[in-house]
Amino acid sequence: MATPDHPPTEPASRPETGPRPGTGQRPEPGPRAEERIAVDLAAVVSQLMRRMRAASSQGALTPSQRAVISRLYTEGPTTTAALARAELVRPQSMRMILAALEEQTLVERTPHPTDGRQVVFSITERGHEAIASVRQAKQSWLLDAIDTRLDADERRTLAEATDLLKRLVQE
Repeated sequence: MATPDHPPTEPASRPETGPRPGTGQRPEPGPRAEERIAVDLAAVVSQLMRRMRAASSQGALTPSQRAVISRLYTEGPTTTAALARAELVRPQSMRMILAALEEQTLVERTPHPTDGRQVVFSITERGHEAIASVRQAKQSWLLDAIDTRLDADERRTLAEATDLLKRLVQE
């Protein structure tokens, strides 16, 4: 608030390094260009994920439950402890997530083959069907968006960008 003792302040501004997002132009080279790209990319990926989630029918599952069932779908059966480590949560939290998934018959437990103190969780047939349905809905939405909103040159650019993004996430 401006008072005689405290004059109004100007909003903080950051130096521009190129055109604003959504203009179709690349940022100009500069010390902050990479930072701007990183911020814009994170925002766009977040928006894309929200749109794809909205297109799927998996609304009854929390993000943590979706992550766990997806991991079991792609990586196969594993223990509570291994899932907790992979998802960066405490074992107690993972037990709660698995209990909710088990209640919905999306996962099932079996005794560990060599350690009687542990159990192994795996995805059920119903879980496989749920994941396949969700992935199909997301893919259909994305395919429709690409087909209806991008021209041929933009689709080629998107294909090139996809290759670059794959390189970014490789470990």
